[in-house]
Amino acid sequence: MVILLLIWLVQWIYHYISVYLDKDPNQQRTQMLQELPQGTLEQRSWGAVLWTALEQWLFWAIAGTLLLLTLYQRLRKSTCEVENIRDSESEESEEENPADMNMICIFSRRFQLSVPKLASGRRVVQELLTDLLQVSHDLFSDSSFLVLEPAIGVGSAYEGWSPQKEDVVYCMFVPLKPPRGYVFHLEPDTMWEMPQICRRVRVELVCTCAGKQPDQKMLCFLHDSVEELKNNQAASLLHTLCTGLYLDGEKIALWFQTFVISAWSVLPQSRQYRMKVLPSCRSCKMKLVKASGRTLYVKMIFCVQLGNSDIFLSSQPTEAKYPPGTTWLESFAVAEAKFFRHVSMQAPPHSCHLKCLRLCARLLEGSDLPIYALKTTVMHLLTLIPLSEWQHRYLMMRVDDIMRYLRCCLEEKRLKHFFLGNEDMPEEISLPPAFQEAQPLNLFQHLAQDPAAQTKALKEFDKLQFHLYFGY
Repeated sequence: MVILLLIWLVQWIYHYISVYLDKDPNQQRTQMLQELPQGTLEQRSWGAVLWTALEQWLFWAIAGTLLLLTLYQRLRKSTCEVENIRDSESEESEEENPADMNMICIFSRRFQLSVPKLASGRRVVQELLTDLLQVSHDLFSDSSFLVLEPAIGVGSAYEGWSPQKEDVVYCMFVPLKPPRGYVFHLEPDTMWEMPQICRRVRVELVCTCAGKQPDQKMLCFLHDSVEELKNNQAASLLHTLCTGLYLDGEKIALWFQTFVISAWSVLPQSRQYRMKVLPSCRSCKMKLVKASGRTLYVKMIFCVQLGNSDIFLSSQPTEAKYPPGTTWLESFAVAEAKFFRHVSMQAPPHSCHLKCLRLCARLLEGSDLPIYALKTTVMHLLTLIPLSEWQHRYLMMRVDDIMRYLRCCLEEKRLKHFFLGNEDMPEEISLPPAFQEAQPLNLFQHLAQDPAAQTKALKEFDKLQFHLYFGY
């Protein structure tokens, strides 16, 4: 608006001078040359020279003004970005310290803390999974394949603090239920030493004769003859998705990937996105590309619920070492997502807890320090520090608390698991009784067993902390 106003002002001055001197400089000058006596031509030519000079002066004045205005606008835009961060993410009060707010703005710009537009991506992914699982239900509801329950969003994209600026991965848990005629039995798996507790899912046949209606042609895998079972087109779960008697995550992933490829053309999303199934041996990864070039990454992880709790057995291990496909690992991802939803509902508007987590996660990118340790630290502090103290103006204080807490845990070689033996757990989160009474698991146990690893972790953390505050 300022630029347009100044351009209009310069044009008005130009027009005024033009009218004042000559309404049409070229035409008027020609006419006057014809009317004036020869003796006055030389005198009048000086006027033409002066007018030409004035025209050039006006041209360069306008050009210089526009250049200065362009530079001013760029500087103003940079300043406005800082102000927009401040305005959009906090409601400043008169009591806020301007120095603290300036530091918050500097950190926000340096670590690019503006959260990507995750809500629209979550909505697209949720609709896709709903449609996909509906097709699965229509195809396999009368068969002996697995029953796929509604998907559950987990991970940083659904919790609202994804550290990625681009290529955000939307992770979905797809709970599995046994079909009619089968039951799942969860058994400990002590063959593998993993940070998480390992289990196996044994699939057992159960009699379905008692519930069979006379007009139904459903078979009982225990009591119907082998010939009848062979003539039945529905394949047995034990023969297709199990290894021996145990559910196999690798076979399930391959089966579901094949299903997605074959079912894609009937989904409404196929008219808007190009889909590619990415290689994965324990999950189903999809890359969706819209005509506009927008890309979405979806990762579907298969899981089995532990009773009626928020704890699930996941087909996707978190470590580089992959156990067999029949080994399923306990996951707290659903409980973590519920915890962050609980905090967001209880926290004041414009709470900075997600921004703190995002800032520190971006700081840890490329280091050997695990993001999960950082996330656990933040969850502990959210129960120790009143939520009223997580307002945006306290961002720098809370970041400092997180870094101090995490360094203290590194020094003591002890970081308690958040969901085991925690007396401050919100009631909304459902845990098995054994988890509530268990001794807290030490996430830094490996540091207690390896002093060299602890020394290395402390040195790396100190470098990250120096970079956080001094930017080097």
